[in-house]
Amino acid sequence: MSTGPGPASEPSVNKFEESILGHPFRVFLITAKYLAFTHLFMEYGFTVSASHGPSMLPTFEVLGEWVLVSRWHRFGRGVSVGDLIAYNIPINNDVGVKRVLGLPGDYVLVNSPETGSDVMIQVPRGHCWIVGDNLPASRDSRFFGAVPLALVRGKILARIRPYTEFSWIVNPLQRPDRD
Repeated sequence: MSTGPGPASEPSVNKFEESILGHPFRVFLITAKYLAFTHLFMEYGFTVSASHGPSMLPTFEVLGEWVLVSRWHRFGRGVSVGDLIAYNIPINNDVGVKRVLGLPGDYVLVNSPETGSDVMIQVPRGHCWIVGDNLPASRDSRFFGAVPLALVRGKILARIRPYTEFSWIVNPLQRPDRD
């Protein structure tokens, strides 16, 4: 007769603890993979940005809306005149949303025709000219000049918040050579 503990008295091992907690390196590896995927997705895929202030009325509300930004279009890649972009504001450390009015080589009117100013400039190479949809309330290229394409964070694809007003953003302008 055996008095020692038998197989029936051994504690049961939780499979979760055995598979995850039993191997700290595995936890580290799973975390590293998750962080790498998240970084790649946010850097080269899509990200979310806020649009706030009156400069983009009536396209976006004053109190702010959340927009989906395609990071494939960063640095101005594939951006056309009329597209909405998210960009780093050159005069402060913030992100803005504006409409592209001119690309490198295009001629743009610096101020709106209502002001009586007829100054026209050519957008320099490697830059774009951006304006808000609500010109009187917008601080844009008319104030800080053409924006370097290196400051373009991406193209706005959709309005995603508030959720009840989800909509895809389409370029209202058609280039004359695309008829």
